[in-house]
Amino acid sequence: MTARTAAPPRRGRGRGLPGLLADFGHTMPASPPAQLTATEPSPFTAMVPRRGPRGRYRGRAAAAAPLSVWRMTSEQTPVLWPLIAAQGLPPTGAPMGPELLSGGAFYFDPIGWVTDDTVPVTNPNCIVFGKPGKGKSATVKAFCVRMLAYGYRVLVLGDPKDEYEPMCHALGVEPFRIGHGLPARLNPLAFGPLGHNWHRLDAAECQRREAIMFARWIVLIRGLVGSQQVPFGPTEETAVGEALRILTGYRSGASRLVEVTIPQLWKALDEPTDELVAVCRYADRRQFLDDTRTVRDALGSLVKGHLAGLFDAHTTIDVDWRAPIQSLSLSRLEPLGDQAIGIALTCVNSWGQAMREIADPGDIRIVLRDETWRQMRLGVSAMKSLDANLRLSRSEADVQILLAHKPSDLLTAGDSTSQAVAIARDLLHLCDTKILHGQDQAVADQLGTMLGLSPLAQQVVTCWANAGKGRALWVVGDRQFKVQTVLTQLEQRLTFTNDALTGG
Repeated sequence: MTARTAAPPRRGRGRGLPGLLADFGHTMPASPPAQLTATEPSPFTAMVPRRGPRGRYRGRAAAAAPLSVWRMTSEQTPVLWPLIAAQGLPPTGAPMGPELLSGGAFYFDPIGWVTDDTVPVTNPNCIVFGKPGKGKSATVKAFCVRMLAYGYRVLVLGDPKDEYEPMCHALGVEPFRIGHGLPARLNPLAFGPLGHNWHRLDAAECQRREAIMFARWIVLIRGLVGSQQVPFGPTEETAVGEALRILTGYRSGASRLVEVTIPQLWKALDEPTDELVAVCRYADRRQFLDDTRTVRDALGSLVKGHLAGLFDAHTTIDVDWRAPIQSLSLSRLEPLGDQAIGIALTCVNSWGQAMREIADPGDIRIVLRDETWRQMRLGVSAMKSLDANLRLSRSEADVQILLAHKPSDLLTAGDSTSQAVAIARDLLHLCDTKILHGQDQAVADQLGTMLGLSPLAQQVVTCWANAGKGRALWVVGDRQFKVQTVLTQLEQRLTFTNDALTGG
């Protein structure tokens, strides 16, 4: 017999884990039977070809979606998309900071805008509104400092809070301080450059200059008398005008005119000469005194009151008009109240206008008028004086900048239907550039009514501009820009106005 040997086990057919455990008496638990769940049938029973299912009217082909095309002008575009990035302004003048709608830099150049036909601006005047602490004065000061490099000069016609004193000291100029007990005096009836070389002028030039000077003086006296709630009609104007012509020597044809002060004018009206009575066509001296009693009393109270020691004598300061900045400080008058400040601003305004009536070619000056609302509250006559300055800014090559907190400051000059309020509203239209810093919603509604701002523009003033200092909505003609003023470290020190709060 042939011995048979066992064949080796095949690979892959060894005993599994349950069998091995069974040899040792262990049985593995059986797994529970799987529970079958019903499945939803797939909605895609067949793949769809890329060009769609085959068949008539069942395929598809790539096609562009139909678009609606509209054509409109740049004047119509803001109706559908307000505050869209407008056409940029020329990169000339003072760089103020980024313009957030376009992402570029924003430049402020009032004179350059007037001479550029592509910019919708016809005058270089500017008005600035903003709550206290929103960077209103800092924006104006930064503009003034940066424009000095272009040959501009700055004239601050009345600084009630000495805000521009640090800037004057940084430029090596000491501001002139006007107040009771101080030596500085200003004569608002000064001739200015128009009185120079009078004896060398021909008759036509003398007549032209006489018309300018006496018109300015009448506007001044009307404003001062009106501040006392006294009417100033044609009768009073004739008496004051003729008294000034007699006192200066123009009536007698003098070759050299004599400068007059307000106390001298008051005395001439209070003690009229026979010549003045005859020129004014009065029957006698008593009739003249009776008809001019109110205007004489108003001037007398001013000479003995708010004008005493300030504007009642000849000018004692010598202004260097070639200096980069000149400032007239009125902070010493702050305790006397708004009326005293307003009367001082009226006198300073007349004096400053006289000094600028003949300017050298290229002598462009930035004229700052802070706290103008105090002058406006004196009445319609004071409003007319300011209105005349803004209207003449183009011919005098001056950049007039008015600062106020809110539009209602201008509307407090009288009743809603008065002439003063009507002139105040027109002042906004005489300033083609408007800088609107952060305001409350109620003030923004006023701005929207007076300036025609859209609700989206008002939201910029109440939300975005309120969220940081130096933010403002710039309205240049009919264009609008969101500008963030950026200050250098030096400008931050010069524009800091919270010394009283921080104890610095």
